[in-house]
Amino acid sequence: MVGVLKDSKVEWIGQVPNAWQEYRLENLVDNHFSGAWGNDEKGNELDRICMRIADFDYQKLQFQVKNVEDYTKRNYTKIEISKKTLKKGDILIEKSGGGEKTPVGRAVVYNLDNNALFANFMDCIRINDLSTPDFVKYYLFCSYCRGVTNLYFNQTTGIQNLNISRYLKESKVFLPDIDMQNDISSFLDEKCAEIDKLSEDIQKQIEILNDYKKSVITRAVTKGLDPNAEMKDSGIEWIGTIPKSWSLIRLKNAAWLKGRIGWQGLRADEFKDDESLPYLITGTDFYNGIVNWDTCVHITEERFNQDRNIQIKEDDLLITKDGTIGKVAIAKKCPQRVSLNSGIFIIRNIGKYKYYSRFMYYVLQSDEFIEWYSVANAGNSTILHLNQEKFYNFVFALPDIESQKYIAERLDVKCAHIDYSISEKYDQLSKLDSYKKSIIYEYVTGKKRVKGVL
Repeated sequence: MVGVLKDSKVEWIGQVPNAWQEYRLENLVDNHFSGAWGNDEKGNELDRICMRIADFDYQKLQFQVKNVEDYTKRNYTKIEISKKTLKKGDILIEKSGGGEKTPVGRAVVYNLDNNALFANFMDCIRINDLSTPDFVKYYLFCSYCRGVTNLYFNQTTGIQNLNISRYLKESKVFLPDIDMQNDISSFLDEKCAEIDKLSEDIQKQIEILNDYKKSVITRAVTKGLDPNAEMKDSGIEWIGTIPKSWSLIRLKNAAWLKGRIGWQGLRADEFKDDESLPYLITGTDFYNGIVNWDTCVHITEERFNQDRNIQIKEDDLLITKDGTIGKVAIAKKCPQRVSLNSGIFIIRNIGKYKYYSRFMYYVLQSDEFIEWYSVANAGNSTILHLNQEKFYNFVFALPDIESQKYIAERLDVKCAHIDYSISEKYDQLSKLDSYKKSIIYEYVTGKKRVKGVL
C-alpha cells in the first residue's frame, strides 16, 4: 500500500503520496554550470579527460567505463580546471545536439574517479542535501521519457538547445524523505540491473542470429546449394573455393554505377511534400531490402530532369556509398519518376554478364563484399567511402541465371525465418524497455512503495 495520495497537478506525474513534499528542480540544485571544450592536448599538466555525450551509457544512466587512454583528452586553463572538474554524483545533462529520435535533454550521473572535465554541449548539475543524485537521475529519466524536456528547447540550424535554467525553474518534483529516496534508488538500481542483463543477453542473441544469417548468405552466394558440386579455387582468400561451373566477374563487366554529382546535391529546404512531384530516395528510405516509397520526399521536375543517369527504374539495385556503407535495396513497384540524393549508387545490370537483382542483393549482403571492402580500404584513415573506381573492380562469383534465381529464392525463405526470429527478439527488447520505464516511473512518483519500507 502507498497510503493516501494527492493530485500533483502535473499531468505526467499524476498522483503522489500525500506526505511527499513539492519542490522545483532548481530547489534541489546547489550549483549548475556549463562545460568547456578546451584546446588540443599538449602533453603537459593541464591535459585532462573530457567527458562527452558520446561517453553516455544511457541504458545505465551513467558514463561508460573505459580505459583511461580511450577517453578524449583536452587541454584546459587552470581556472577551467578549478571550476569545472567533475565530482562523483554530479549529473550531466545534454543541452545541445539531439535529433528527432533522441531529442536533447538526456541525463546521466558521473560516478568515475578520473578528474575529468566535460564538453560544452553539456551542463553539470550538483545536487544539494534535499535529494540524492541517484533519485534525481531517475526523476530526470522519467521527465525525459515523458517528453517534458521537449518543451524547453529551441532548434536552430538543426541543433536543439535546451534552456536548462528554465527547465529547472519550472519543473516540479515531489520528494519523500532522504531515507526513502535512498531505498527507492537502491531498489531501482537492482531492478534495472536485472532488466539490463536480460536486454544484454537478448542483444547477444540478435548478434548471433545476424551472424548466422550472414554466414548462410555468404555460403550460398559463393558455394551454391549443391553439396556435391565439384569445386575450384577462386584464387581470392575471402571467397575460397567456388563451384567449377561458376565464373569470377568484375562488377564493371556486369553493371554501371551512377550517383548524384556533388554540385547537384539537394538541400533539405528543396524537399517537397507534394506527392504529384518526382520521388527522391535517400539511404534512410531503405527498409528490409526494398525502397519504402512512403518515407521518400519529393523534388521539383527541374531537379528530377537535371541528370537522366540517376533516374531510377524497376529492379535497379541501390547501395549507400557514404555514412553507413553498404546498405542495399532494390527498387520494387517503382513510381514513374524517381531520382536519388547524394550518398547512393545505382547499380544497373547493362554489362556483358547478366545477374538476377535479388541474387546480387545477397552478394552485397555477404562477406564476399564486406571482406573485399575491408581490403580495398585498408590503410585509409579518412572518412570511409565506397569509391566508384574501386567498386567497379569488385570481384564476385556468378553462376548461370537460373541458378541465381534458385539461390535467391531459397535465401528469401531462409532469411525470412531468421528475420522473424530477430524481430521477436526486438519485440522482447521493446517490452523490457517499456517495463523498465514503467517501473522507474511508478516508484519515483510514489505510486508503488518498496517492500519493507514504511
